[in-house]
Amino acid sequence: MDHHRNVYLKMKTLAEAREMMFKRFQPVDPPISETIPVPDAVGRVLAEAVYARLSSPAFHAAAMDGLAVKAENTFGASETRPKELIIGTDAFYVNTGYVLPENTNAVIMIEYVHVLDETRVQIEAPVFPWQHIRKMGEDIVATELLFPRNHRITPYCIGALLSGGIFSVQVRKKPKVLIIPTGSELVDWRTTPVEALKPGQVLESNSTVLGKLVEAWGGYYERHEMIRDDLETITRILQKACSGDDDIILTVGGSSAGSEDYGRAAIQNIGDVLVHGITVMPGKPLIMGVINQKPVFGIPGYPVSAIVAYEQFVGPLICAMTGQPEPHRPTVSVEPIRKIPSKLGIEEFLRVKLGKVDDRIVAIPLPRGAGCITTLTQADGIIRIPNHLEGIKENEPVQAELLRPLSSIKNTIVVVGSHDNTLDVLADMIRAHYPGLTLSSSHVGSMGGLMAIKRGVCHLAGSHLLNTEDGSYNISDIRKFLPDTPVKRVQLVFRDQGFMISRGNPKGITGIEDLIRKDIHFINRQTGSGTRILLDYRLKQLDLNPRDINGYGTDEFTHMSVAAAVLSGAADMGLGIFAAARALNLDFIPVVTEQYDLIIPERFFDTENIQCLLTAIRTPDFKARVEKLGGYHVERTGEVL
Repeated sequence: MDHHRNVYLKMKTLAEAREMMFKRFQPVDPPISETIPVPDAVGRVLAEAVYARLSSPAFHAAAMDGLAVKAENTFGASETRPKELIIGTDAFYVNTGYVLPENTNAVIMIEYVHVLDETRVQIEAPVFPWQHIRKMGEDIVATELLFPRNHRITPYCIGALLSGGIFSVQVRKKPKVLIIPTGSELVDWRTTPVEALKPGQVLESNSTVLGKLVEAWGGYYERHEMIRDDLETITRILQKACSGDDDIILTVGGSSAGSEDYGRAAIQNIGDVLVHGITVMPGKPLIMGVINQKPVFGIPGYPVSAIVAYEQFVGPLICAMTGQPEPHRPTVSVEPIRKIPSKLGIEEFLRVKLGKVDDRIVAIPLPRGAGCITTLTQADGIIRIPNHLEGIKENEPVQAELLRPLSSIKNTIVVVGSHDNTLDVLADMIRAHYPGLTLSSSHVGSMGGLMAIKRGVCHLAGSHLLNTEDGSYNISDIRKFLPDTPVKRVQLVFRDQGFMISRGNPKGITGIEDLIRKDIHFINRQTGSGTRILLDYRLKQLDLNPRDINGYGTDEFTHMSVAAAVLSGAADMGLGIFAAARALNLDFIPVVTEQYDLIIPERFFDTENIQCLLTAIRTPDFKARVEKLGGYHVERTGEVL
């Protein structure tokens, strides 16, 4: 195996790399175009200006149902001196859209006409010239400019084009993007059953995501079959691709600095590498090159990096090729709920959840891993931290690019605190019964939830803090940490907490005493979580030293993450809820049944959103779904304690 490592020799800032791209890859002038029928042109970009062939309307037309008249013949009519008109001589019945009869210039609405007989009518008010008339060319005048070149056609535009006598248009040819997924670990999701996946294999999804982004930005794509990590093969396929009709070529994966990352070498073999690495996170391993005068991009394999690289480079280049401005997301001022450090010299795209709490929009950072696509699917916005800053301060207003409408963010219930699987059930039920309402939960532990309430950055917190002296939950900590914040405590569930272990219990684990065995690896919960407090309490009871536990200092933020660590073999034991163990088919050793409450500041309790949440919690459907998860008890669910 070749263990040669790539080095980022041509690393650039985001601004430098984009400037190089636009300077090197100038759009073709005049653009390559094609003629298509107008009804098929929605979303396409005009290659030339379009002028009307017809006026619309092409004649003077009645704008109301009624009588067409010469306005001057109605002057002087009043309630005391009504005027009589003769049908067929002074007045003519017309419907909306009818051609105006000769020698008429107004329409009397039918509601204001008193019919005397078949030939005579009476009116009690005059009309003025051109009243209730659509004049010829009122909308469109023949020969006038309908749309300039580079205009993107919308469904509204179709009506104007057809009304103006235009039935086909010249549009810019869509840029064609070839997407080549690379990686020996990749398998095709269309042909590989999930249960047949082996350790180390990855379902290839990046090419589909990138392809749909290409379509959304005005291009079209072709997906090449997956290629294993082999320099000769990648080079050969790139050479063939750059000799064809593709406008942009993307290789996906193999762009980093690993010994089996062949993207840079393949481009360099037959073309030029302009950029290898950009000072952004995620997205650093981007490659930009040129082969046969065609742009070639090495897109990182991690999904979030791939999307950032696309949105900053490939998408904008497609816009330039189609004569369109690069789209920009709306921004809003937000306040991070905690200090967020960042690396100096790196521009960071930080994904955040957003919600309106009192009179401000708070931002809750999501995990930063470039491999976690859910940090984008769950995100409401992106905070871009400039490369000259080492982070942003708590509660310091910053701008966030919106991924969801501001109206939706303002209608979000922000939950911060301990993780529990029932919150996912609750979020789904709220969206089902209240479509405009969203539940957004962030998992920072029970103590973190109480601190979030204290700082005024959430609507409620999930908590299961045990008082080790009297066995109660949450009351003493609320009194201690929220003495000046009136709150209400709502029972959500009782839940079984215990040790999650591998199926079949291969290491013969029986309980908490096994934690200090040398052959046992443990996975912990974060400091401040109710689960961590429970563990420390039981260790103290049994006089067990945390320093003797292999893995005590390794922690996760959710019960499902702990369960996943045990399932993967990274740990032998983890403390968590039965529902998490059951979800991943793990064995479970019960330790305690604990109380999980929602802590709600009184100022929010009677708001419409919180009352919707409480209504959902109290439904039989919610309780039934929770019980199906296993390890939950709902006899007091929804009670205000």
